[in-house]
Amino acid sequence: MAQRVLIVGASVGGATAASTLRAAGIETILLERELVKPKPCGGAVPPAAFHEFDIPQSLIDRKVKNCLIVSPSDQHVNVPVAGSTPGSDDYVAMVRREVFDHWLRDRAVAQGAELVHGTLTGLTITDRGVRATYHTPSDPTGPEQFIHADVIIGADGAYSPTAKLLGLPPTKRAIAIQERIMLPPEKMARWQDTADLYLGYDVSPDFYGWAFPKYDHITVGIGAGPSNSQQARALLANMKARLGSALEGGTLKLREAHALPMEPRKQMAFDRAMLIGDAAGLVVHTSGEGIYWAMKSGQMAAQVLTQHLDAPTAKNLRAYERQWWRTYGTMYGFLRWLEWWGYGNERQMEVFTEMCANKDVQRLTFDSYMHKRMAPAPWLTQMRMTGDILVSEVRHHFLPRRPVVA
Repeated sequence: MAQRVLIVGASVGGATAASTLRAAGIETILLERELVKPKPCGGAVPPAAFHEFDIPQSLIDRKVKNCLIVSPSDQHVNVPVAGSTPGSDDYVAMVRREVFDHWLRDRAVAQGAELVHGTLTGLTITDRGVRATYHTPSDPTGPEQFIHADVIIGADGAYSPTAKLLGLPPTKRAIAIQERIMLPPEKMARWQDTADLYLGYDVSPDFYGWAFPKYDHITVGIGAGPSNSQQARALLANMKARLGSALEGGTLKLREAHALPMEPRKQMAFDRAMLIGDAAGLVVHTSGEGIYWAMKSGQMAAQVLTQHLDAPTAKNLRAYERQWWRTYGTMYGFLRWLEWWGYGNERQMEVFTEMCANKDVQRLTFDSYMHKRMAPAPWLTQMRMTGDILVSEVRHHFLPRRPVVA
């Protein structure tokens, strides 16, 4: 019998893993419980994704080339999206998940992956293979269906049924809630190529609030940690209030919410099983970005699996997580520290906002974001940034708070 891999979840990570496996000629099944409703998401994607995964730019709704950061005291900093060397990739792509995900899934199916509409209900792993059971939406109380495979990949989100059936504990999760708001053309022009980030305990004691432009609407949302998730709706209302007249004449199109894992899992590969994307906890700190990392982890896990499908033991498959942390560990560690440092309290949020006005910080930030690697900072640059940050720390921690013109 041909070697077969079951992927639970056909969103960006699962679909990318499926395409990678099909390119290697491996029989692949995608089990997806929701084929219509889009995954709630801010929808920001770096240019690197379109190059690395051969995705057409026609899927991009807007190319954000300016970012407005607003501090708790209403300090405004305009940040151009540009790296060290000006180029065509100086933007953040905004996509709608119902368009982006469907294209990736359809490509995987066109490459030969089998798509099954169903919800995973059981999992048995032996030294001979994997047996997964599932229910179909058309008969949710009927007899369980089953799939036999050599390996299972969990690409099924922060609540990952795959991880649960593997006996793993739940991850610590935050919540993101957002509204899609239709605006009149004259108001929509304000968001042509600009995205907003708002800081402050009134919009998020843990992260930030956002306003992202899409094809014919904007998404306005906030992120809240576990201790503040019950206040998510009130925080979102505060975020809309801070946007003020920018939302005048707008109509609500959709309200949606989703969970975000707050920490990577300590182990992402097991005997005949692997976890990717949100199921593995691979959402980065500070920004909460997850789309690129789900796709990259799906690709990397599939590439490792193609080398070890004859012996898919935990020892062999954990080459995936070793490669992951060797490649991205420094970036994940830095962004975890930056979130702790920048969002710790409102005074520190003021410092964080002022830091974003520093040209060296802007350059290094977008060099790292657009190319997904830590950009090097010469020692002279580090000294300039450190000096500016120290001045800002003194101003906001030892002097009376007041708005500062950037």
